Amino acid sequence: MTLAPMMLGACGDTSHQNVPNQIAGGEPERGKSLIHAYGCGACHTIAGIRGARGKVGPALEDYAQQHLLAGFLPNSPRYLIAWLMDPVALSPRTAMPSHGLSEAEARHIASYLYTLGARRSDENATKPPLPLEEHGVTIELGAAGQAGTASRTRRIVPAANGTRSPPGSL
Repeated sequence: MTLAPMMLGACGDTSHQNVPNQIAGGEPERGKSLIHAYGCGACHTIAGIRGARGKVGPALEDYAQQHLLAGFLPNSPRYLIAWLMDPVALSPRTAMPSHGLSEAEARHIASYLYTLGARRSDENATKPPLPLEEHGVTIELGAAGQAGTASRTRRIVPAANGTRSPPGSL
């Protein structure tokens, strides 16, 4: 898994820009064409892509409003580009196949996805999903590649005041 930290480091993080997220070198219209060419709609429902009504993967209709990517990564251009290039490197048990996208192709696709439901602002881009925030729970992500980082770098922790939600209440 040494590939994932290298890929993440190679991708520019522009997560603090206003929506739509601007991705250097990314052209949304080229991304739309690539999504169609790679057949992403076979697994995903994607707004603006003819015939993209798949139910295997998550719906991507309002992608820019999603807080998490693949259920555990912050939704930022840096992580999305890395995910598109090699999802298996970031989550070995994912059902999403690695299509061998180049970084340029991943940037184009990411640019298109961030046009879908683009109403997100800097203020809410860093907040956790409301169910977690309401219960005082946060998600901590370790820095990829740091010495001593456990193989499982995400964990849900209780609020600073020590309260914890009962299981199943989220």
